[in-house]
Amino acid sequence: MEELKKHYGLDYNRLSRMSIVDEGAVKNIRMANLSLVCCHTVDGVSRLHLATLKTRVFKDFHEFWPQKFQYKTNGVTQRRWIVVSNPPLSGLISRWLGTDAWIRDMDLLLGLRDHAEDASLQEEWMMVRRVNKIRLSEFIEAMIGMKVSPDAMFDVQIKRIHEYKRQLLNILGIIHRYDCIKNMKESDKEKVVPRVCIIGGKAAPGYEIAKKIIKLCHAVGEKINNDSDIGDLLKLVFIPDYNVSVAELVIPGSDLSQHISTAGHEASGTGSMKFLMNGCLLLATADGSTVEIIEEIGNENMFIFGANVQEVTNLRQNGLGVKKSLQFARVVRMVREGYFGFKDYFKSLCDTVEDSSDFYLLGNDFESYLEAQAEADKAFVDQKKWTKMSILSTAGSGRFSSDRTIRDYAQNTWSIEPCKCP
Repeated sequence: MEELKKHYGLDYNRLSRMSIVDEGAVKNIRMANLSLVCCHTVDGVSRLHLATLKTRVFKDFHEFWPQKFQYKTNGVTQRRWIVVSNPPLSGLISRWLGTDAWIRDMDLLLGLRDHAEDASLQEEWMMVRRVNKIRLSEFIEAMIGMKVSPDAMFDVQIKRIHEYKRQLLNILGIIHRYDCIKNMKESDKEKVVPRVCIIGGKAAPGYEIAKKIIKLCHAVGEKINNDSDIGDLLKLVFIPDYNVSVAELVIPGSDLSQHISTAGHEASGTGSMKFLMNGCLLLATADGSTVEIIEEIGNENMFIFGANVQEVTNLRQNGLGVKKSLQFARVVRMVREGYFGFKDYFKSLCDTVEDSSDFYLLGNDFESYLEAQAEADKAFVDQKKWTKMSILSTAGSGRFSSDRTIRDYAQNTWSIEPCKCP
């Protein structure tokens, strides 16, 4: 505090905000402030997250100690998420690159770009993906007794259940798709891209809204999966007891992976990296590490939607005064009026997305979300195009290896030299 006084004088508001001790009626220790004072480096786990730390969360501390603040985007290990969990893809990559050195140097994956339009690679790539989808189909049948077609698009969102991760947006989108199919002529149904929507994740024990989102997923699934008018055009599966071992089955078998958090809330998002390495296409908001993924593989190989960070800030400052689409109003009303049962139970869940209560901007982003889903449908019909996008996704995933993250820490934070492995 004496150091702060020398720098800022008697700016009591700032001194109060930066104090380690919260001088209230009961004195508390502010652990974040204590950590910032004592630490060597403050690290953001993605470029976007660092910006949030510097401009919002720890603005005072950044102004005082700018040299402490760095970022190294999180990474995941290819040795688990390709080599162990997806051996067919690992072998295919090694054959086409002519080496397995990429397992220790992920930048070598860039060599796949030279072959992305090669018909032979595309055929082998599709075969590997189909084998993984059949394996996932068998797992789903064994776990919950539901048969799903590997010919359908496997549309997946697996992550911790939280309002900001917006599993509710996904479920409302599924309700919209169901409602559209339900009201189609039989001739129009032939043009529908079949989907198996897979959601998995766990809710914190005391997180009531998250638990209601899981319940809604089951209620909607019960309705859709038993509707003879829908058949195999749409299925909704909730993966029970989701964990890392289950992820090793689900991720290699996924076609489309959703990372749809409200912009500005995801610190990094390592799940998207695992899907990316396995050639799964991403449907995402410009949040967390997705901003950097876009730089590596390009907007044209992803399905990006929704408000960006600055737009989210502006919307909240203006009281979330956004006109919601008719489609959004309709699907929320279906839940609220008990179309999927449990009318009273879901009332508080519907309340969270009504007007000024819609903190995570589901209503604002819903129309853009549906447009991105329509683009995904369109791309999936053209399997050559989809496969090329899939190959380019894997090819551009090298930056997101934990090898690079650890190397960045060694060089830029701790100034240490690597030891050569014996």
